[in-house]
Amino acid sequence: MKTFFSGSTLAALLLTLCAGLAQADATLNKIQQRHKISIGVILSGPPFGTIDPKTGDPLGYNVELAKGIAQRLGVDLETVSVLAPNRVQFLQQGKVDILIANMQFTEERSQILDYVPTPYEEVGGAALIRKGAGITRWEDLRGKPVCVSQGSNFIKPLQETYGAEIKAFKSQSESLLSLRGNGCVAAVHVSPTMHTLLSDAEWADYEIPLADDLIPSSSVIWVRKGEHDVQAKLDAIIRDWHRSGWLIELGERTGMPPTQALHQLHDKFRDAAPLEAKQ
Repeated sequence: MKTFFSGSTLAALLLTLCAGLAQADATLNKIQQRHKISIGVILSGPPFGTIDPKTGDPLGYNVELAKGIAQRLGVDLETVSVLAPNRVQFLQQGKVDILIANMQFTEERSQILDYVPTPYEEVGGAALIRKGAGITRWEDLRGKPVCVSQGSNFIKPLQETYGAEIKAFKSQSESLLSLRGNGCVAAVHVSPTMHTLLSDAEWADYEIPLADDLIPSSSVIWVRKGEHDVQAKLDAIIRDWHRSGWLIELGERTGMPPTQALHQLHDKFRDAAPLEAKQ
């Protein structure tokens, strides 16, 4: 059976479709019009992000990435502190324009958000464990309580591959507090942060005995579904950062040791024309 629309109905449908498409790419226009970009960042600890105790300003790797984006776009920066359980909602509800919030790529996340195709790093998980616990392999976590952040991409492999009993917390700090109180045998979070903690005397009784990081995955910037203008603009910036080696320099400067994957991306884009020359 064929369906026919009147001229006015068809026009209304087309207007609705066009409005949806316009809305999908409206973020870049909003950023340019207000001369400011709002970026959600996680300030869960070094090297990714902390608060300067003297000034109250955010600082760290994620914050420097956010500053770099704002500078390249020629706009002011507003950083918004987000947590693992609320970062997706902050983006979907328009409280932030983009996310640089320790969200590695997963297929599940790509179903609800879009992302910048070129990653800016690769990060896996590390297990912080009290010394003498007798855990030397990820398999040793089977049947044992493991602390993580809510919404972490480490939950699925810990449960499905290694049979751990998950205790999920709103923040990384709550997870680590539970570890110290023997609420779990291990806390699994992004590897650079866990390794940074070991340099603090407060964590002298703990170690990272598992040599391999858990599911190293691409670190990407996330945007709302359908925002292809923002996606393309940011992808060009990330590629140019790889070309220039700026991301390697940033990692070394902020205590985020550049991975082999980052060096490979630098090699891939190093002969590309500078971004300024393309504009």
